[in-house]
Amino acid sequence: MAGSNGKQKTARDMVLSLVVIAIVGLVVYFIAIPHDDHAPDLKRVDYRVELVTARRAASYPVAAPEGLPSTWKATSVRFQGEKSDRWHLGFQTPDGQYVQVEQGAEKRADFIDQASQGASATKRTEEIDGRTWTRYTGGRYDALVLQDTPGSTTVVAGTGSFEELRTMAAALRME
Repeated sequence: MAGSNGKQKTARDMVLSLVVIAIVGLVVYFIAIPHDDHAPDLKRVDYRVELVTARRAASYPVAAPEGLPSTWKATSVRFQGEKSDRWHLGFQTPDGQYVQVEQGAEKRADFIDQASQGASATKRTEEIDGRTWTRYTGGRYDALVLQDTPGSTTVVAGTGSFEELRTMAAALRME
């Protein structure tokens, strides 16, 4: 009988060891390992130099927002003058969505498709500061498209709501 008692102790000790290891593992998982599910904080960019360059080089009046609240964070900017006279300015909205301003002198249909990432025109328009913007939906981004800019097309698009797209479109000044 002495032999069976030793086997029971060994089995019991092994089970207790596994329980202790599992508890330590759970503690490490919940305390030591970060569990941050929100997107990383994007760096704010200063787009003033690129804006001045684009306004000097572009063949059309370049759009940029004025008077947006500081909670709108500029996150990307580029001007591609050598190829296509294309202006891009991207923002993170206060609720973490993305809104971009795209302008280009390229073929209108192709440019709108690229800037809205596949959205299609709707019959709905928005009157914003005396200009008529057409709503686009159904692509990766929703968009507001302004086609009456001399020599270019202006697209405000992104994952933001139409209210946020309108806010950006209303803030745009073209020079």
